[in-house]
Amino acid sequence: MTDKTMTADEAVARLCSGMTLGIGGWGSRRKPMALVRAVIRSGINDLTVVSYGGPDVGMLAAAGRVRRLVTAFVTLDSIPLEPHYRAARERGALELTEVDEGMFMWGLRAAADRLPFLPVRAGIGSDVMRVNPGLRTVTSPYADGETFVAMPALRLDAALVHVNRADRLGNGQYLGPDPYFDDLFCEAADAAYVSCEQIVDTAELTKAAAPQSLLIKRLHVRGVVEAPGGAHFTSCAPDHGRDEDFQRLYARTPWAEFSERFLAGDEQDYHAAVRNWQEERG
Repeated sequence: MTDKTMTADEAVARLCSGMTLGIGGWGSRRKPMALVRAVIRSGINDLTVVSYGGPDVGMLAAAGRVRRLVTAFVTLDSIPLEPHYRAARERGALELTEVDEGMFMWGLRAAADRLPFLPVRAGIGSDVMRVNPGLRTVTSPYADGETFVAMPALRLDAALVHVNRADRLGNGQYLGPDPYFDDLFCEAADAAYVSCEQIVDTAELTKAAAPQSLLIKRLHVRGVVEAPGGAHFTSCAPDHGRDEDFQRLYARTPWAEFSERFLAGDEQDYHAAVRNWQEERG
């Protein structure tokens, strides 16, 4: 039993350029943004990012950290297409592998189970196969003889996720409406780093919520980061909703201007800059 607590910068110091990095959450919901901001500060680059994408992808792409993206979408939810990702894509700044949402999930499941691929119906008869010529199909060896996409495993060198609560051992708990496949990201990775709104004693995790809310198991986790507001500006229900006003600011602000104002310092500086902006707005 080991205390795995560390800072966001200490967690990111264990990563390196060229890694395949999985990022949990979904669109603009419960993204590990404190860890993403730490990645940007670190200067790590040449990443293959695997994500149900949101501002994590947009920021990393705008900062020039992404060589290849594997995704099913990149959205801010209330803003359909992530604008900084779109700008990076339009200027050819990254390679893109785009698959169906179900195929993406099955790729994570294959990696979590340490299988080379899993068969899936999603993708058959669609342009997914045309734009991903490397995908293969398999035929059922049984009487049905059905053809499936052989979705390759999405193996990760490391995964970053954000949850509501965690203990010092690496058990992570979500309290919102959806797990967003964060458990699969952790299980598909060689090492997972979990940020949380609050670190609590292990016994506290099941006092206010059912045991099945313990989404992340400590055996998959290398580091735990206490980061109140660490998902900002994405949502982390029930602790806080999405900061729609700030998200609109992010979406309409040129990257150089946004990063200079909000990302020039550490995580405390980020939250101070957000508060200053909120005060300016009255």
